[in-house]
Amino acid sequence: MAITAAQVKELREMTGAGMMDAKKALTETDGDMEAAIDWLRTKGLAKAAKKSDRTAAEGLVAVEVAGTTGVAVEVNAETDFVAKNAEFQEMVSGIAKVAAGVDGLEALADADMGGKKVSEVLTDKIAKIGENMTLRRMAKIEGDVVAAYVHNAAAPGLGQIGVLVAMKGGDEAFGKQVAMHIAAANPAALNEAELDPAVVEKERQVQIDIARESGKPEAVIEKMIIGRMKKFLGEVTLLGQDFVVNPDLTVEAAAKEAGAEITGFIRLQVGEGIEKEQEDFAAEVAKAAQG
Repeated sequence: MAITAAQVKELREMTGAGMMDAKKALTETDGDMEAAIDWLRTKGLAKAAKKSDRTAAEGLVAVEVAGTTGVAVEVNAETDFVAKNAEFQEMVSGIAKVAAGVDGLEALADADMGGKKVSEVLTDKIAKIGENMTLRRMAKIEGDVVAAYVHNAAAPGLGQIGVLVAMKGGDEAFGKQVAMHIAAANPAALNEAELDPAVVEKERQVQIDIARESGKPEAVIEKMIIGRMKKFLGEVTLLGQDFVVNPDLTVEAAAKEAGAEITGFIRLQVGEGIEKEQEDFAAEVAKAAQG
């Protein structure tokens, strides 16, 4: 029996189980929803599922470089205490090593890690540590030279921000400097061609509106827009930014001096884009008083 995405979604909503666990449960029970719930419970996944509605916005990013390939993985937990846990760190590091040999998050969740699927290893750790955890993202990059950097390192290759840089030419030392720049400057894209056209157009419209407020002639406004957009692109694209190691040069100019061409980068920061649950102090006290 073919398992539909709608069935997987329904089971996840009923149990809080992860996507791969829900799909496996339905496959094992020929799509019987009640039997699938029981299957999840017998596998010990119900204990983990109870925690799955809690926001996991902390955690670690791991980076791994194997030859000409680099991979970055984000694994989230609920608190920064878990990010400091040696068992959690060991697991995230191990997942990154597995990720180097697969393509995509679903394949990673299904991949073998010490005789178990990565998704099962994660579930076991949820049950043991007692916090919700999610295998959130992975990204891969290839280049003649691949350099890595982690910011706020909790352990080698693990930190709050993970960066990978791919280059033609140059060396790893220069690549690491560029990776450190990316961690600090957070460029939106490598160059103008890779920027989201909608972002560029929105900025152009904003600058047009600002310029027209000045009351200057259209011909002057057009020149103003050209200058302001050039400045904007220099601020948001990696190659156009002033290099933090030597602000007299752009990153592109610094790369040329180093005999390198930067072909791409990855920057993952723990929890970016996740809405954290906020609770005011009064609510926190009231909750504590209720036990």
